[in-house]
Amino acid sequence: MSVLRANRSFTSESVTEGHPDKVADQISDAMLDAILRRDPTARVACETLVTTGLVMVTGEISTESNIDFGRVARTTIKNIGYTRAKYGFDGQTCAVLTALDEQSPDIAQGVVPDEIDEADEEYLNSIGAGDQGIVYGYACRETPELMPFSIALAHRLARRLAYCRRNGIIPYLRPDGKTQCTVRHGADGLADRVRNVVLAAQHRPDVRMDRLREDIREKIIHPVIPPEFIDDDTEYYINPTGRFAMGGPQADSGVTGRKIIVDSYGGRGHHGGGCFSGKDPTKVDRSGSYAARYAAKNVVAAGLAEECEIEIAYAIGVAQPLSVRVETYGSEHIDEDRVGMLVRELFDFRPAAIIRDLRLRRPIYEATASYGHFGRTDIDAPWEETDRAEELREAGQFGGSVSDPGFEWSKEAAAAVRWEQGDSE
Repeated sequence: MSVLRANRSFTSESVTEGHPDKVADQISDAMLDAILRRDPTARVACETLVTTGLVMVTGEISTESNIDFGRVARTTIKNIGYTRAKYGFDGQTCAVLTALDEQSPDIAQGVVPDEIDEADEEYLNSIGAGDQGIVYGYACRETPELMPFSIALAHRLARRLAYCRRNGIIPYLRPDGKTQCTVRHGADGLADRVRNVVLAAQHRPDVRMDRLREDIREKIIHPVIPPEFIDDDTEYYINPTGRFAMGGPQADSGVTGRKIIVDSYGGRGHHGGGCFSGKDPTKVDRSGSYAARYAAKNVVAAGLAEECEIEIAYAIGVAQPLSVRVETYGSEHIDEDRVGMLVRELFDFRPAAIIRDLRLRRPIYEATASYGHFGRTDIDAPWEETDRAEELREAGQFGGSVSDPGFEWSKEAAAAVRWEQGDSE
């Protein structure tokens, strides 16, 4: 069963790393990683604005390290692919302004320890959440990575778009782009066909639309979407308004945190009030969401339910969550109340425990800032591990396992998640 009703459709979107909001996210997380390399206990809340010829980095940062923020921003922009002035934005010539303060002492008093001792219960109880808030984690059996099929497809298409640009497969592409997939769900609630695909790709000004649309369909869409989900009625909208030569921060300003649904589950399940990028792991907007995904994914991997959503509520300065809600939407294989009890017993959702268990005081965040934070097999993402599934299965006294989604990604789609960042244009 599924949260989705039978014979209904669901749509999700993604964007490439050259989209202006994602440029901002990547700069913010690059700043965070640069700080954590030198100071793992730093407090960082970094937000970035990008527009034509300008990057502005702001926020609250408390650290003993000395970081060249301008260099970090320029390197990130060039790695994305904005390397030439004719793109309207490039890492060499843009201005980089910084306006940074230290973390508020009123917040720091609830989250800054005298010293770190992750084996000490007193320490774990003394580190409160960096802010109040609610966070969500979600998992379902629609794909091998236990993500909704619509957002998995949208991300794969966006990554394939970047892969074809970086590797010269479609040499006239430029960094900005967006994808969208509408997936129909059958009588069992599982995806059974792709109704339509929307893809907008930034391109060199002299490219003919008929050539671009043929290349996008043959070299991006068909290699990614499993053929059993495409039929004669599948619709394609490729650069539906035609020309898309001006893109990136030249065409639209970008701000950290404006693509939170792209970052999470594509609209499936719920989303809390905060974004992820630019925040160190004491901010539960980020670490709490990662922990909720980790628990939900292990519940599904254990076969206790076909679908699972976990909500966690926090108060600023308080270590223990105020509530942990587990929802399986009628898909559970053991009593839902027991699933919730097992989650609360086996997973420690205190901020300091999350940081310890998921090893979050490391520079692993820039890679999460494009193509989603969840369902990733190509980056260091401890919250994607299913190492607690067997323990949950035994504790639940359930002998099953996660159902096979019934397809595998094509070799081309798999390749699209393995490209390495670097200047390509």
